[in-house]
Amino acid sequence: MILAVDIGNTQTVLGLISEDCLDGRWRVSTDATLTADEIRVKIGALLALEGHDWEDVAGVVIASVVPVLTLAYEELAERATGRLPLVVGPGIKTGLPVSYENPHEVGADRIVNAVAAIAEHSAPVIVVDFGTATTLDVVDANGSYLGGAIAAGIETSAEALFLRAARLSAVELEPPSHAIGRNTRESIQSGLLLGEAAKVDGLVRMAWAEMGSECKVVATGGLAEMMAPLCETIGFVDSDLTLKGLALIWKLNSQR
Repeated sequence: MILAVDIGNTQTVLGLISEDCLDGRWRVSTDATLTADEIRVKIGALLALEGHDWEDVAGVVIASVVPVLTLAYEELAERATGRLPLVVGPGIKTGLPVSYENPHEVGADRIVNAVAAIAEHSAPVIVVDFGTATTLDVVDANGSYLGGAIAAGIETSAEALFLRAARLSAVELEPPSHAIGRNTRESIQSGLLLGEAAKVDGLVRMAWAEMGSECKVVATGGLAEMMAPLCETIGFVDSDLTLKGLALIWKLNSQR
């Protein structure tokens, strides 16, 4: 079995993969203060919930946007499995041509999502990831990664709003029933959630125009299930997209 790890700024998603099947999936808070030993114990407890332990893990594949945790996970992976993990980055085979001006600037999670989206939906395709940042990643008809957009995520925007606006209190992030809020709570929900959906739809339509045609749009990330129904352009939701991409990249590099 392979342990796939997607380390995001706010949350870390882990999946236990066996024969292309997901045997276990967990989403935990990202904590950059944890040591390799603490992470090993934490993951060991999660594995136990599914009837597994570290002895069942043959290797670890990682996509990370938190460098300090990348190092910690590398250390624990080598200790727990006896082999270095595969960390998605420069020099790793992904099978994805990257047309970005500086390919090294593209986050590992964005590359991994694109790889999985092509495998699941074929190219051209657009991935919308609802996380700490809301990102759009565009793959053209030739299967080449073009680039995309990066904006503040919903929770990030909400935190900034409540911090800077003294008279506004935090509200639950639930989609309102109408765009015209009749009270402060509904007005904030409309602005944050329906505003986010309008932003995503606008960016997707602009991307379509630049590509010359429409294509499939798949959503992923922690808030994808809530946000996708609010967006007119999103046709698919796959919360496991990054884990699937990590599994594909592991297989591609397994003979290294």
